[in-house]
Amino acid sequence: MVEQQGGCSRRRAVAAIFVIPASLLLRPASASDKMTKPQAEYQDTPNGIYSCGACTLFVEPDGCKVVEGAISKDGWCKAFAAVD
Repeated sequence: MVEQQGGCSRRRAVAAIFVIPASLLLRPASASDKMTKPQAEYQDTPNGIYSCGACTLFVEPDGCKVVEGAISKDGWCKAFAAVD
């Protein structure tokens, strides 16, 4: 049988590749993690039938999980994700 050299196994290295990014995705976003309105290309009017009020990222009454500041439920941005 071949002995492993060093303190890091292949299994541990592969697990680290998947566990660390997953833990970053699961942490709550802070204000600095959010996009500014210009970065999100936010507008106060809907884009056709799409608006923040119908987005999974909208937080009542006037917030967003990924865009900073007050958001209108009638607004829209490039991060729009329709509610199923």
